[in-house]
Amino acid sequence: MTDLANEQHDGPPAAPPLMDKSTSTDPGVGTGARSRQRARFKPEGRTRLWVWGTVCALLVLTALAGPWLVGDTEASHLGSRLYDPGEHGHLLGTDGQGRDVLARVVAGARPSLVAGITPVLIAAVIGSTLGIAAGLAGQRVGTTVMRALDVVYAFPAVLLAVAISASLGSGVVNAIIALSIVLIPPVARVVETETLRIRSADFMTSARASGAGWAAIAVRQVLPVVLPVIVVYCTALAGMALVFAAGLSFLGLGVAPPHAEWGLMVADLRPYIYANPALSLLPAAALLLASTAFLALGDALRTRMDVRQEALA
Repeated sequence: MTDLANEQHDGPPAAPPLMDKSTSTDPGVGTGARSRQRARFKPEGRTRLWVWGTVCALLVLTALAGPWLVGDTEASHLGSRLYDPGEHGHLLGTDGQGRDVLARVVAGARPSLVAGITPVLIAAVIGSTLGIAAGLAGQRVGTTVMRALDVVYAFPAVLLAVAISASLGSGVVNAIIALSIVLIPPVARVVETETLRIRSADFMTSARASGAGWAAIAVRQVLPVVLPVIVVYCTALAGMALVFAAGLSFLGLGVAPPHAEWGLMVADLRPYIYANPALSLLPAAALLLASTAFLALGDALRTRMDVRQEALA
């Protein structure tokens, strides 16, 4: 999904533009039954979904079981500094403090995934709530909510995350808060656009005519329709959030040493990039694999679930 990764300067994938729902020609808007089939599965993309889904599942399993598999990865062994790959039983060598690089890459999966995926989950909940509220509310309320979010959305995502994290102080919790703030506006924009698209659908009109309240309409009518878009968008967004979180740790604003985390490992191994370049490339390669896997999984889900292309373009 290279279009998502390159769409906006250095921020999350750009949200789709607002559409005039009064003149929408989408055939799904006119009938409730067809509008509710947004998550129907297509035969295309099955192989890609299985491949990248398996890769992401293995990454999650590694994050869960990795620390118990590799043991202590923080103790220094100065007599074993900078071993080459395969030397003295160290498959990928050792770093400048004598710690096994392979063990630290495996152990670093947990903090890397936690710091990258947690902000996406928070943004998905808050952004979806704000997007549905803005789409169902009147024009004045909806415009006020979205313009307030556009203030955050106007700043480059990486710079804003660095500024917020630096103002809050270093630490993984503050990094998660900073990334959550950055990711809420694009999620809200996507959800608000989808909510506006189905606002005049027949099943929405019937729900309002039956006397259903705003909360009931949002949960029972809107959420099932927009949920596939949220899942696809946030899965791809997780790939970019992993890179953002690693960047904060690289700058000293995320996971603190001596804990193993991919971005922090790249920073620690940077002084040895000329003496032993493979050392610093290993955590970077793990980060690249994880980011690519989630981006590709989001693209495969979009194809497989038949989510409307214009919702993510």
